[in-house]
Amino acid sequence: MCKPTMQDIADALSTSRVTVWKALNNRPGVSDTLRRQIQEKAREMGYAPAGAAAPAVPEAPHGRNVAVVVCRPESSLFWMQIIHQIAKDLSSQNVNLMYTYLPTYYKEGYTLPASLTDGSVEGIIVLNVYSEQLLEMLTELPLPKVYLDTIPSLSFEELHGDLLLIEGRTPIRQITGRLLDRGYTRLGFLGDVNYAQTNTDRYQGFLDAFAERGLTPDPALSMTGALGLRTHYEEISSFLASLPAQPDGFVCVSDYIAHFIQRYYEENNIDPEGRIALTGFDNNAEYLNVAERITTVETRPKTLGARLASKILFLLEHPGLAQEVGYVSSEVIYRGLLADKT
Repeated sequence: MCKPTMQDIADALSTSRVTVWKALNNRPGVSDTLRRQIQEKAREMGYAPAGAAAPAVPEAPHGRNVAVVVCRPESSLFWMQIIHQIAKDLSSQNVNLMYTYLPTYYKEGYTLPASLTDGSVEGIIVLNVYSEQLLEMLTELPLPKVYLDTIPSLSFEELHGDLLLIEGRTPIRQITGRLLDRGYTRLGFLGDVNYAQTNTDRYQGFLDAFAERGLTPDPALSMTGALGLRTHYEEISSFLASLPAQPDGFVCVSDYIAHFIQRYYEENNIDPEGRIALTGFDNNAEYLNVAERITTVETRPKTLGARLASKILFLLEHPGLAQEVGYVSSEVIYRGLLADKT
């Protein structure tokens, strides 16, 4: 017989698993009557939490706790700006932000950190996590959750939380359309389109621009498959070297990808006149060989941090509401070959 879960208890009492979690962990937000009903039902059904039973964690003396769950936050200033803004906004509401680190990839036998399962936190914000197995583990947590981005293989409904996405389909459609209208018809798209939902959206914008003009992009000019964590430059270089001729330009999923292309060109003395169009996304100042030189898209990390903080604060006060999917608009910054808007 399968062991009963928090969801089983919630279903038996016609309540939410968030409420069940609060009642079993002595957290605020549940009436005394409902708390007793949940605890009695748990005993009746033989419910036992995963792992050794742990005492309830007392309320934090200086406020409530929210975890920001991250993979490789040190990889980019972009992520650190978001986290800093979240911490700042939560602190103003007497809510503590706890860093919780996850591995980049799931390994057999891995379990989530105890701080996510022992009642230490009341909600989580998920950043930079793109492993399907790890995301599935997070979705099962009976906590209010807000995600910044997700993966295409998980439906929005499966996340069991709110989702915030950077709108990328429209700006990439605009960038690609401008290139096509100016005669740059041999265009390639570079970036793993299945790595993140936002990557999928950006690639769709690329295809939209061609379709609107009755054109079809040459698939041989694009590199849209998975890339190794630490082998981006080697794989991109190999792809560029395999092309019989360079295209008119590349629309890249990010400035990060664009800077590898620029590096390859510079190291191999290709296109010193800058005639091959190169565009990115994120307006990231960290990649000096393309920063403030290529057309890109402003993503406003501080705004993203503020939106994530406001969402988790709302969910803490209103648990169990229908989940929400929202897009934050982004703005094209035309530079280089596309700077002139005439």
